[in-house]
Amino acid sequence: MTDALIIDACRTPRGIGKQGKGGMAHLHPQHLGSTVLRALAERNSLDTADVDDIIWGTSAQVVEQGGDLGRMSALDAGYDVKASGVTLDRFCGSGITSVNMAAGMVMSGLEDLVIAGGTEMMSLPKTGALRLGADNAHLEEIHPQPHQGVAADAVATMEGISRQALDEHAADSQAKAEVAIKEGRFDRSLIPVLNLDGTVALDHEEFPRPGTTAEGLAKLTPSFAAMADHPLDDEGTTFRQLVAKKYPDLQIEHFHHAGNSSGVVDGAAALLLASPEYANAHGLQARARVVAIANMGDDPTLMLNAPVPAARKVLAKAGLTVDDIDLFEINEAFAVVSEKFQRDLELDRSKVNVNGGAMALGHPIGATGSVLIGTMLDELERQDLRRGLITMCAAGGMAPAIIIERV
Repeated sequence: MTDALIIDACRTPRGIGKQGKGGMAHLHPQHLGSTVLRALAERNSLDTADVDDIIWGTSAQVVEQGGDLGRMSALDAGYDVKASGVTLDRFCGSGITSVNMAAGMVMSGLEDLVIAGGTEMMSLPKTGALRLGADNAHLEEIHPQPHQGVAADAVATMEGISRQALDEHAADSQAKAEVAIKEGRFDRSLIPVLNLDGTVALDHEEFPRPGTTAEGLAKLTPSFAAMADHPLDDEGTTFRQLVAKKYPDLQIEHFHHAGNSSGVVDGAAALLLASPEYANAHGLQARARVVAIANMGDDPTLMLNAPVPAARKVLAKAGLTVDDIDLFEINEAFAVVSEKFQRDLELDRSKVNVNGGAMALGHPIGATGSVLIGTMLDELERQDLRRGLITMCAAGGMAPAIIIERV
């Protein structure tokens, strides 16, 4: 196999994902995708006719986000029509999966120049049920799946992780993000989003709440207690009952709220990957290479526990241990996910999410994984470090993972 080289990474700011409030909420999702694709082409003087494929992650592929955003965003960005595109959905893990698939195509020798990324506009009105498997009674009987927030509370209860620990973790994420923004740690990758008339729509992170404290978070009411008991159908089925089908003795305590859960935001991100042959022939300077990729499934009812086994799997594939990894990025879908990740792997916390995470910065579902890989790349360079591991939970009880290494 050949190496899959990461040439560049860029992303939009993350805008508040509410209509009428977010700086990008009035734009079409194709516009966010085209913003980062255009930036990659311009920054690297790409002949876009050479792009073999554009692999894009978008989870809610409905209405404006339907119709293959990868291809449509490339056309909107002015790419040559020869640059094909495909869009995938692994829920929250889509943005890592798009990069992993692009890397696999390059490493296999089937492609030479591939772009990977994702877009999610959470400000768009959503259609369909939050209840996975709701229309399939057979599946629901085998694998009952609650709302992710209810699953987060269930995991925290089972693991004995306290509300105080989760709130302290969330406050720490806000503090780290505040420092990162003030020091310009995101500047290399961040691309301002312009309106069609050329004025600036958004050029900064819109979600963080500087000055957040654990004491302030402790005053917030848990978000998912009422949701856990709200009837979902004519039979009166609730999310709490779905969990009880699998874990009848579990008495769920409710700890998660808006402050220790990931932020609802809009955003897009993209990475440029190339084979060594293409990079050398076209004067592209590699910033990193993909060392190993992995996918892992876990219990769909608890839903959020796959990142730890995914990390162990990708480390084994690379022939490495946690001690060989300089930095970790674990998506903060909920505080319990990243807290459990650090506890289970016994990680040095100074190496994890060093610039804050989704609790402070937001989680644009299908784009987040690509954002995190770009953030990792920038931070490895800033600290002159070598290797980073990135993973995240995904609905259905899944987690993709990737290890990258500077070159």
